[in-house]
Amino acid sequence: MNHLDCKAKLLERFFRYAAVESQSKAGGATIPSTPGQMELAQLIKGDLDDLGLIDIKLTEQAILTAKLPANFPQGYAGQVPPLGFLAHLDTVDVSISPVVNPRVVKNYAGGDILLNKELDIWMKASEHEELLKYIGQDLVVTDGTSVLGADNKAAIASIMVALEKLTANPSCYHGDIYVAFVPDEEIGLCGSKTMDLADFPVAFAYTIDSCEIGEIVYETFNAGSVMINITGVTAHPMSAKGVLVNPILIANDIINHLDRKDTPEHTDGKEGYFWVNRLTASQNAAEMNINIRDFDKNLYEARKIYIADLVKLISARHPKAQISCEIKDTYGNIADSLTTESRQCIDYIYMAMENLAITPKLIAMRGGTDGSALSVRGIPTPNFFTGAHNFHSNCEFLPVNAFEKSCLMVVEIAKLVYEKSRR
Repeated sequence: MNHLDCKAKLLERFFRYAAVESQSKAGGATIPSTPGQMELAQLIKGDLDDLGLIDIKLTEQAILTAKLPANFPQGYAGQVPPLGFLAHLDTVDVSISPVVNPRVVKNYAGGDILLNKELDIWMKASEHEELLKYIGQDLVVTDGTSVLGADNKAAIASIMVALEKLTANPSCYHGDIYVAFVPDEEIGLCGSKTMDLADFPVAFAYTIDSCEIGEIVYETFNAGSVMINITGVTAHPMSAKGVLVNPILIANDIINHLDRKDTPEHTDGKEGYFWVNRLTASQNAAEMNINIRDFDKNLYEARKIYIADLVKLISARHPKAQISCEIKDTYGNIADSLTTESRQCIDYIYMAMENLAITPKLIAMRGGTDGSALSVRGIPTPNFFTGAHNFHSNCEFLPVNAFEKSCLMVVEIAKLVYEKSRR
């Protein structure tokens, strides 16, 4: 597959996968949370069949796994660790259209891009200076009414075209490669937490779920969620004195004990935070959700203790109220799961980038990936770039050259793992 064919194949697959509506939906009782994710998984399953992969399995939860058997030269008897690549099926639900209508801007000339003439929606270079890095290149953009879905359908396309390249070239040697496509990453990494690791028996794996070309992620937040339920005591105002217990004011007391500067809007880099992201309340009851985030494991655990102690304090102040608190770990920092030996999976990323003339951009992700869940479960899983910009936005765009490099990273890593094992 030559240079032009690779780009054409990537675009063909991306447009076909993007046509499937697969937004996930928070609060659902099932995995997947939406039927479109199963539809997409079934489409990919057919493509894997066509490529000749084996051990293809699609579960009722839309978790799709498959194996590309090793390709060794005749007489080779070495040991090559099995590796994996993983992408998520869902796109984010940010209250805009689930229907994606991508198009290619050929030879971007600079300046603003008209995304939608009828609705007069523009992507302005003054607001998105990153556009100017790609003058003269082809860009995939939205029609302004949806996200593009490069998060994570660019990754799906990259993996699939990489498999196509590997199967089409018998002189490209590699060990066993497993692939996985999982649902509901955007609403809590549900698929990667649920998948049967017996179907993904790898020494290490990679997610392709960050943005600009060159990005490498192996540090993520430690993340937890807090659910606080408050039941007060209702009373008519004429007889409320000494009787009424207002759950809204109790919720306010809890919020007032959190540092207003220790929030997402006031922190960056490796700074953690508390985020009160939902509060529903009435005269009788209130329900609060708080996200806890920190890169440092000890500080993360201290934040959990602070919330638990805070609820005890507020409960003591309002003995007539019923206050419950549940704290759950959501995902962990990939870096905490790495050992001296397992860090080789990160070395392969740097070696592949050097071979492909890509400048590495190491970032600490203020979020999590499916790799955060897999790493905690014993599979070291760092993350590298899709090539796209502005995830979760109608101004999301995907430079085609960077998209191609993401695909070539998959091929290059597979080759490097074989070559290093041979020595």
